[in-house]
Amino acid sequence: MKILILGAGAIGGYYGARLIQAGADVTFLVRPQRAALLATHGLMVHSELGDFHAPVQTVTQDAVHAEYDAIIVTCKGYDLGQAMDAIAPAVGQSTAILPFLNGLGAYDRLDHRFGKDHVLGGIAYIATMLGENGAIRHMGANDVVITGARTPLLQDQAEALHALFAASPGARTLSGNITQALWDKWVMIAAGALMTCLMRGTVADIMAAPGGRSLMQRAITECRSVATAEGFDLSPETVQRMEKLLLDEQSSWAASMMRDITQDITRLESDDILGNMAERAEKYSLDVPLLRAAYCQLKVYESQKQRA
Repeated sequence: MKILILGAGAIGGYYGARLIQAGADVTFLVRPQRAALLATHGLMVHSELGDFHAPVQTVTQDAVHAEYDAIIVTCKGYDLGQAMDAIAPAVGQSTAILPFLNGLGAYDRLDHRFGKDHVLGGIAYIATMLGENGAIRHMGANDVVITGARTPLLQDQAEALHALFAASPGARTLSGNITQALWDKWVMIAAGALMTCLMRGTVADIMAAPGGRSLMQRAITECRSVATAEGFDLSPETVQRMEKLLLDEQSSWAASMMRDITQDITRLESDDILGNMAERAEKYSLDVPLLRAAYCQLKVYESQKQRA
């Protein structure tokens, strides 16, 4: 299977390495500087599940001409416009695009640009980071990939990609209802981001504060109400797993956006994780004051950073 991966960063580089190990023909679409670094040092991954260090195929945007069987997109939501422009020359009649992106708004944009019959559903639960030397470090051993076809025409491509992922270490699932799985993840990360960003603390910090538990429960309820209104209510088992994470008095977990804020990062995924959720709530006239407050606070933060 001929696969193009947009970027060779923490997520794209990690899964590209795993797919190469599984026997896929992988090319990384990268900027010239990253291409030069990979040409000199190869792609390096450090992981409890197995290291990877080898030369890899790369291509820059101006040289993308061939069509690919599958394209994996791992950028941030705010970079999706540029990403779609970059991959467009590689999309053929039977190309499947697999996004590992937060929220559902990105899928609306991809569907509009390329057609829903080209866009698979994808979820990755993993903690990776890109080091200064270009090496990718996988923190811990958790690595979960869920993929699935969003239309019947994509079933063969979904099964082929799943077979490759399944040949790599980690938990791999081919979902029969990938849209529900996407909503399950979005509600969890939105509720968690809402509270950890608004309160500037970890789950444990929030649980220890007066009223913290009830506010976190309110955040879960608000985000879940949007999924329910869209026809994708969460199962009791999913809610139980979410509460186990977000109501854990010992948990040091915080949303990546909150950690970005502590590092004074200028651009956040606020629109994709909270903004689009708030827009959908508005469509159904839902009462979501915590969601709106958190989104407003993040936009104020972004405006301040951009002005500075």
